[in-house]
This record gives sequence, C-alpha cells and structure tokens, in this order.
Amino acid sequence: MTQSHPRLRVAFQGEPGAFSEEAAVKLLGGEIETVPRATFEAMFAAIADGADLVLAPVENSLAGSVYRCYDLLLESKLSITAEVILPIAHNLIGPPGATIGQVRFVQSHPVALAQCTRFFEAHPGITRVAAEDTGGSVREVVRAGDPQRAAIASRRAAEIYAGCILQSHLEDHRQNYTRFVLLSPEPGVPAGANKISLVVFLWHQPGALHQALEPIAREKINLVKIESRPIVGHPFEYCFYLDLMAPPQAPGAQAALEELRRRAREVRILGCYVAAPPPTSS
Repeated sequence: MTQSHPRLRVAFQGEPGAFSEEAAVKLLGGEIETVPRATFEAMFAAIADGADLVLAPVENSLAGSVYRCYDLLLESKLSITAEVILPIAHNLIGPPGATIGQVRFVQSHPVALAQCTRFFEAHPGITRVAAEDTGGSVREVVRAGDPQRAAIASRRAAEIYAGCILQSHLEDHRQNYTRFVLLSPEPGVPAGANKISLVVFLWHQPGALHQALEPIAREKINLVKIESRPIVGHPFEYCFYLDLMAPPQAPGAQAALEELRRRAREVRILGCYVAAPPPTSS
C-alpha cells in the first residue's frame, strides 16, 4: 500500500479565486493546497501556522512595485526560490441572470478598479466600490444575488463562486502582468538559477550608489530592476532592492557581489532562482 504524501500548503493574500491563487497553481500545479490569508502580514506569518511556502506579488507591469511585500520580505527570514508572471485579465462578474445594463455598483480591490478606468468612463452610471479582495468581491456579489451589484475579478473567481461573466477584458491595457515570487523558509539555489535578488544598504555619502553599481556594470551583468525603500529609523535614508540577471555561481557574478560587499554597508541576498519567461506580446 503506497503512502500518500501531504500536499504542499502555499499561502497567498486574498480569498479563493484571487489572482494570487491562480499564480500559485500556475507555478506549482493543481495538486497544491492553497492557504488564503486576509492581509499581506498574515500571509507572511502563515509559515508559523503550518504553511510550507508563500507566494507574494512584488510587481505589476502597470502599477509598479508592491511596496508592502518588499518591506515584509526584508523583515522576514524567507528566501525567494522561484518566480512566476501572470497575465491579468479583468472580468465583470455578476450573479446568475444579471445583465450589464442592470449593474449600478461594481466592487473589487482598488488596484483592479484603477486598471479598468476606461470601462468606468464608458459607464458613468456605475459606481466603483473598493473592497479587500477580487475573489471575495465575487463571492459577496453572487451571495447577495442583486443584479445591480457586480465585481471585477478573474475568470477563475467566476467559476469558483458560480458567477456570470457579463464582460471580459475590462483592463485598460492588455499588457497587464503581475510578477509573484515564491518564498521558502529553506534557502537554496535551484538548478538552472539565473537571477539574483538582493537588498543593499549603502553608506550615506556622495557617489555611494554609483560605486555600488560599478562592479555590476563592469562584469556586464544586466540590472533588470532597482527599487529604493526608506530605512526605518533612518529618516530620508534608503536601501536599494536589485534584481540581477546572472547565474549566482558564475565567476563574474561572484566577483561583482564580493566587490559590492566591500563597497556597501550591508548586502543581503534575498534569493537565487530561475527567472520566469518574459511575457509575450499579444
């Protein structure tokens, strides 16, 4: 008799049907157990409650970085072990039997509402209602059964809660993608890793950033992202998050990181992993 292995428990922010849950399934497959959490703080704390991994959104191609996740990542002891890029397609979802002409109120996460501005401009009689989550908005709308209320969320959310898609592709731009990182309490470098994420604390002096980046440029390493965040307790001083396209064991990467450590106050590696394939233009 074969012994069944426990399913991986992956925490995400939101309710079932959220884009984060869809990203977890895309990255790890449908056999995982997804663990919904109401807030980013609760999501990061889920490891202590028995979750194996955390999937956190860190960047959207239209809205930019998810700053709270960057801050929580720095506070945590979790390491990035993988990433996934999810295309974001927004759908107008109502209760069964509803029509778009009946809708007067549309609720969703504020970011989702902001990404559908053209839809609301074309329907001035519809009021936007900010909510905690996309998937949870669909659940509430379907449960209420009011044809005047609809939600903006994923197709997956409509399927989970038996909602009716009244209109698809509400997003202002089709090139709308969110990048998620998989976080693990067990650091490691997967086979084929070609991307390094790190945070750098510099000396507060002229030329510090230039000096820090020079070894990276010298070794011809592609700096694909740089993001500054305030340092708590040091007003108007900033740390810098960097994403480098380089195999972590390559001599050039090792040399650049070694030189960077000598030039910076502190360098912390957040993870080495395989970069997600870039989105294809449609």
